[in-house]
Amino acid sequence: MLIGLSIRDIVLIERLDLDLHKGLGVLTGETGAGKSILLDSLGLCLGARADSGLVRHGADKGQVSAEFFLDENHPARQLLAEHELDESSELVLRRVVGKDGRSRAFVNDQPISAGLLRELGELLVEIQGQHDRHGLMDASTHSELLDALGVNGPRLKIVQGSWDAMRKAGHALEEAEEALANARGDEEYLRHVLAELDEIEPVENEEAGLAEDRALLLNADKLASAVSDAEKALGGSEGAAARLREAERALEKVSDQAGGRLDGALKALERAAIEAAEAASSVEEAGSSFVAAPARLNDIEERLYKLRELARKHRVTVDQLADLRTSFAQRLAAIDGGDEHLTGLRASAAKTRDIYLKVATELSTSRQKSAKKMDKAVAKELPPLKLEKATFHTVVESLAENAWTRDGMDRVAFEVATNPGQPAGPLTRVASGGELSRFLLSLKVVLASTRIAPTLVFDEVDSGIGGATADAVGERLARLSEGTQVLVITHSPQVAARGDHHWRVAKATKGKQTITEVTQLSADERREELARMLAGATVTDQARAAADSLMAGQVSRRENA
Repeated sequence: MLIGLSIRDIVLIERLDLDLHKGLGVLTGETGAGKSILLDSLGLCLGARADSGLVRHGADKGQVSAEFFLDENHPARQLLAEHELDESSELVLRRVVGKDGRSRAFVNDQPISAGLLRELGELLVEIQGQHDRHGLMDASTHSELLDALGVNGPRLKIVQGSWDAMRKAGHALEEAEEALANARGDEEYLRHVLAELDEIEPVENEEAGLAEDRALLLNADKLASAVSDAEKALGGSEGAAARLREAERALEKVSDQAGGRLDGALKALERAAIEAAEAASSVEEAGSSFVAAPARLNDIEERLYKLRELARKHRVTVDQLADLRTSFAQRLAAIDGGDEHLTGLRASAAKTRDIYLKVATELSTSRQKSAKKMDKAVAKELPPLKLEKATFHTVVESLAENAWTRDGMDRVAFEVATNPGQPAGPLTRVASGGELSRFLLSLKVVLASTRIAPTLVFDEVDSGIGGATADAVGERLARLSEGTQVLVITHSPQVAARGDHHWRVAKATKGKQTITEVTQLSADERREELARMLAGATVTDQARAAADSLMAGQVSRRENA
């Protein structure tokens, strides 16, 4: 519910603070007094387009704040939570617009985008008027409103889930068909490349091993010569091992007389002799591998060349050739088994379509029933609003398959005919301004239980009517306000008399400037305002008496309610 509205430097409003309440609130005043400025200000705070023309002349910026109280389960709380914003029961929306037309938006003093402000605004307030192009005037909302009236929410969720499944299966099929078509276009190339790779049979990490073997073979003669020299130094009667054994035997002969002082030397000589023998064996073993093999070297160099040439051709490293071969083999396998895979995907797509068709048809049937319910309910509201010759019709039209949506396979539209024999057509094209406002009011009454926004605002819903018809409009506005907050800008005393709260909008002069002021009226002030609305420029005693009668009737209706 909207509990406060603060306006600073917007058009003719210099400073205004309004405390708002539950029930029916009415705003009255002379034409041109500035009632539309209030709507523009509220709209700005709810996410409407900012305009430098809204800033009061001489001011650097204009600002509007709207304070709301949110029920515990209000959907605005969820939207705030999704954006990690404060989701307490008190919510303040604020919009600042500079004289250059740039604007900033805030929720509880935290900066937000204009888009998020607009989303929040749509959940908090519905502004309805004959010039409005949103809400009931927007045909794209009609299916949602019809579903809410018919309690089709659970069915709609099932339809949306089946639509998502159908679209997912359809996309999977399209992607597979496209991939297979592309693959078949490359099939000859793939088979050619795979044949090359199969012929050479690349092995992972093969290049490093081949390069190492090549280096050994290139240096085989040098390595063999070094090994031969080492063998000579280690072996034979004059080799290192023989000299160590000779030294060991010489010390062993006298070790008994040395009192243990030669034990360390003997053990060292023994170890050294063993190590020397092992070294000689290792050198001999290594030497056997350092044998020049021109044929082997040629084979290695030829394989390295082929591998590197193939890698350059396919713009990969040699070590990636094995993976490339696997990839190409898999792509060809996919081509070979593609038809079978597509058959499975087509079956899945057909199954999900059948499910969507079934649940969407059930939703359509339910919508047809809901449409009859709505038409009947609206028909009851039209005669008291002086629309007894008019008809209202909810169109539920089946769409071609290519026009199906996540919300079903129907087009829902509210159509009217204002005179007998006249073909029904869209609200905005058939009804005049005054008729349109009354149609919208009748729809609001019928849809009262389905609305989300806790605040309804009507802009001159009583345009062009008076007497009993205006009283009927007031009665319906009062009925709406029993379950929500309703604000109405009106020129009708019959409607104004129904209000629980009454504000007068008037122009005043402050220095050399004209400003708009809004005053909440006491009972006596309200009597005078109703008399003015009844009498015009000169308020007469008869007008005051008529105002008293209207106000008394309102009191009586409240007591009997």
